[in-house]
Amino acid sequence: MVPPAGADSVDQKVLQYEVFINDVLRRDLRKVLEQRDQVYEKISQYLQLKNTIQSLQEAGSQQLKADVDLGCNFYVQAQVDDSSRIFVAVGFGFFVEMNLDEALRFIDRKTTQLTAFTEQLTQDSAKIKAHIRMVLEGLRELQGLSDLPESQRRDVF
Repeated sequence: MVPPAGADSVDQKVLQYEVFINDVLRRDLRKVLEQRDQVYEKISQYLQLKNTIQSLQEAGSQQLKADVDLGCNFYVQAQVDDSSRIFVAVGFGFFVEMNLDEALRFIDRKTTQLTAFTEQLTQDSAKIKAHIRMVLEGLRELQGLSDLPESQRRDVF
C-alpha cells in the first residue's frame, strides 16, 4: 500500500515536535525543578540556623560546645566562648557578622524572599508542563488519534 503524498511531511513534523518536547521542554522542566529543589534546600538551612539561634537564646549561656564538620565527615569538638555574635551567609560566598537578633531578622527576610522565588519557579514549571501538554495535543491531532479517556491520562512529568 502506498502512503498518501502528505504523509512524509506529517511524519517529519511529528518527529520535529517529539524532538522539541524531549530535547527542549523536558530539559527546561528538569532544570526548573532542580533549581527549585536547591532553593528549598537553602530555605531548610536557614530555618535550621533559626532554630539553633532560638535554642541559644533560650539557653541564655554565652558558652557553646559543638561538633564541627571539617569536611568528608571528619568532626572535631569546638568550644565557643562568646556565642552572642555569629557569621551568616548572605549570598555569593559572603558572610556578615551579626548579633542573634539581627540574624533572626535577616533569616526571616531571606526565607520570605526565597519562598517567593520558589513560587515563581513553581509557576514556571506549570507553564512548561502546559506547553508540553499543548504540543502533545497538537501531535495527537496531527496523527489523527482520538482523545484518550480521562482514566488513561497521566501527568506529563
